[in-house]
Amino acid sequence: MRATRFLPVVLVLVLGLALAACAGSAQPGWTYAPPPPETPTPAATPSAAPSGAAPVAPSSVPAPASSAGMIGMGAALQLSASGVQFLTAALEAPADQAFQIAFDNQDAGIPHNVQIKDASGALVFDGARVDGPNKVTYDVPALKVGAYTFNCLFHPNMVGTLTVK
Repeated sequence: MRATRFLPVVLVLVLGLALAACAGSAQPGWTYAPPPPETPTPAATPSAAPSGAAPVAPSSVPAPASSAGMIGMGAALQLSASGVQFLTAALEAPADQAFQIAFDNQDAGIPHNVQIKDASGALVFDGARVDGPNKVTYDVPALKVGAYTFNCLFHPNMVGTLTVK
């Protein structure tokens, strides 16, 4: 009988404390604040990678689309990988001008990259690894007129030709 007499008092106290806790803040807000949104860290501008150098990190700025096979000022070559193959077999770039490759790795959980080799097979550009699905923009140094090959370091079957003119 004594327990039932104190039950209403206990309920009123618990309810009062709960209301006080919710209304105690001067400003509305969360009782549990969600984590802040991720902010991308600025990527360092990669420099041209000489033969045998470490991979060049991709730029964090997306490149504008190019409607033609040859890029112009400010445009980037578009290159995608899907099904462990490049979807484009041939690219063209201007001679003696740095350019960009907007690379779209559509293969979930599969790493790809873009390397460029000259006619002798010497590595002239080594893009950083991109785990899919992910998009990056590579900054490629100026190349001389000629025929080059591009490939994926991780998948020997992924090759294409780059004509610089």
